[in-house]
Amino acid sequence: MGLLARAALIGLGAYGARAALRVVRDQPRAKELERTNFRGRTLTLAGGPALAVSASVTSALGAGDPRTAAAALAAGLSGGAVGLYDDVVGARPDQKADKGFRGHLRALREGRVTSGLVKIAGVGAGALVAAALLPDRRGRGRLGRAAEVALGAGVIAGSANLMNLLDLRPGRALKAGLLVGAPLTATRAGGLAAGPVGASASLLPADLGEEIMLGDSGANALGALLGVSATARTGLFGRAVMLAGIAALTAASEKVSFTKVIERTPVLREIDAWGRIPVQKPGGDPASAVTAPRTVVGQSAEPMPTVAGATVADPVTPADTAPPKPKVAKKAVRAVAQAAPAAQGPDEADHATDAAPAATKPRPRARAPRRTDS
Repeated sequence: MGLLARAALIGLGAYGARAALRVVRDQPRAKELERTNFRGRTLTLAGGPALAVSASVTSALGAGDPRTAAAALAAGLSGGAVGLYDDVVGARPDQKADKGFRGHLRALREGRVTSGLVKIAGVGAGALVAAALLPDRRGRGRLGRAAEVALGAGVIAGSANLMNLLDLRPGRALKAGLLVGAPLTATRAGGLAAGPVGASASLLPADLGEEIMLGDSGANALGALLGVSATARTGLFGRAVMLAGIAALTAASEKVSFTKVIERTPVLREIDAWGRIPVQKPGGDPASAVTAPRTVVGQSAEPMPTVAGATVADPVTPADTAPPKPKVAKKAVRAVAQAAPAAQGPDEADHATDAAPAATKPRPRARAPRRTDS
C-alpha cells in the first residue's frame, strides 16, 4: 500500500471516529455512558465505541487481503464490544467489589460471573481468532503454525490489556497509541495501523479536554488493533520477543505504578501532561500559603501602636510601654500572639487570607497612648 493510500486511511479513520461519536451520543441510552470525573465535570464513555468502530473498519480496509481484514475486525470489534459491556455493567454496585484478575476468579469460585471476567474471556477469544486468521506466509508446518498463533494471540490480547492499563489520565492511552501506531504505519503492514492512528488523533482533543473517555471499550480495541498490526509483520521470533516485553510490563504494573514512573521521568512527564487541563490545587503553592499569613501577622504593613517619645517605625514591646498605661501594650501583644497560631493551623493553605484581619485589630488601640500626651 502506497503512502497516499495510507494518508487517506488516516483521514478516513479520523472522520469516521468523529462521525461515530456523534451517532453514539445521539442514542436514547447515551445517558448510561455518562460519568463524573474528579473535577465534577460530566463526560461520556462514547469515545470508546466510536474509536472501536472507526479504527476496526479502517484497519480492515488497509489490510490488503481478506484474511487479515477479518483478523482486524475480529480483534477490534470484539475488544470494543466486551469492553463496552464492562464499562456499563461493571459500574453497577454489585460488580465494583470484584477488581483485578484475582477478584474475578474469586467471584467465579463463588458462582458469580463478573463483567471483568467476560471482558477477559472476550478479548482473549477475539485475539485467538485474529491470530489464527492472519495468513501463514512462512510455511513452518503445523507445530510452528500453532506456536505462531499462540504467540500472536498473546501479543494481541496483551496489547489490549496494556493499553487499558495506561488509560488512567486524560489522553494518555491515545498518546501511547499514536506513539506506537505512527511508526507502524511505515512498515509492511502499515495499512492496518493507519486507520487507528487517524481515529486516535481525531479524538485526542476531546479526551484531553475531559469531554470523553475511552474506557475499556476504546482502550481494548485500540491496543488489540495495534497488536494485530505488529503481529502481522513478524514471525515466530518477533512475536516471542514482543510477548516477553508485554508480559514484563504487565507484571511490573502489579508492583509499580505507571503514573509514578511517568511523573519521575522528565521526558515522559512532559509528553503525558501536554495538552491536558492543569490541576489547580486549592490555596496555590503550599510554601507561599504557609509563609504569607506569618508575614501579615508578624510584619503588618500598618504602623504598630506607639507611645510618647517613640517614632512610627518603633514597634510596641513590653519594654517600651509607658508605666501609666501598661494594659494597652499588653493587649496589643496578646492580639498578635493569638493571631499567630491561627495562621499556623492545618488549614493554612485554604484560609491564607483569614489571618489578615486579626493582624489589624491592634490599630484602634493606638489612640490610647496618644491621649497621654494631651
